[in-house]
Amino acid sequence: MSTGSVEQFQQSLSRLDTASTAVAPDELVSTVADLVEPPAVGAELPFDGLSLADAPVTLDPSPSRLSEAVTGVSGSRMGIASLGTVAVESRAEGDEFIALYPERHVVVVRAIDLRTDLSDAFGWLRAEFEEDRQSFILATGPSSTGDMGALVQGVHGPEEVHVIIVRDNE
Repeated sequence: MSTGSVEQFQQSLSRLDTASTAVAPDELVSTVADLVEPPAVGAELPFDGLSLADAPVTLDPSPSRLSEAVTGVSGSRMGIASLGTVAVESRAEGDEFIALYPERHVVVVRAIDLRTDLSDAFGWLRAEFEEDRQSFILATGPSSTGDMGALVQGVHGPEEVHVIIVRDNE
C-alpha cells in the first residue's frame, strides 16, 4: 500500500476520534511502551519479524490478568484505509478478548496490510475464508452505542483505540 493510503487511513481514524502513529519497525516496542497504561496484556503479533516479547505487556494472559488489564495490545492483518477499520482475528492467542475487554486497545497494523476500501477488504476476507480462517471482527473506532439516547462510548468494547501503523522497511 502506498504512503497515500497510510495518510488516508490516518485521516479516517482521525474522523473517528481514534489516534494513530506511523512508525518504522524498529520503533514499534518503544511506541507500544509509550502508549500502554498498565496493567497491560497482549497477543503476540501475527507478523514475521515483529514481536511484543520486549514490550511492557503480559502475553498469553490468564482470565484474571485480562480482567484487570487497562490496556490490550493486538495485531491486525488488515486495515481499511477509507473507513479507519481494522480486522481483529479470533486466534488462539486471544486477540479478540484482548481487543474487546480492556478499556484501551492498541492495535498494530502494517502499512502493507492496508486495503483501499471495503470492496478490496472483502477480497482479502474471501481469501482468508478459503484458507479456513473464518472469524474476524471488523472494528471501527472506540465502542459506542446510541441505543438508549445519547451516544455512549465503551459499552461493548474499548473506550479508547490507538492504531500503530508499521511502515514498510524503506
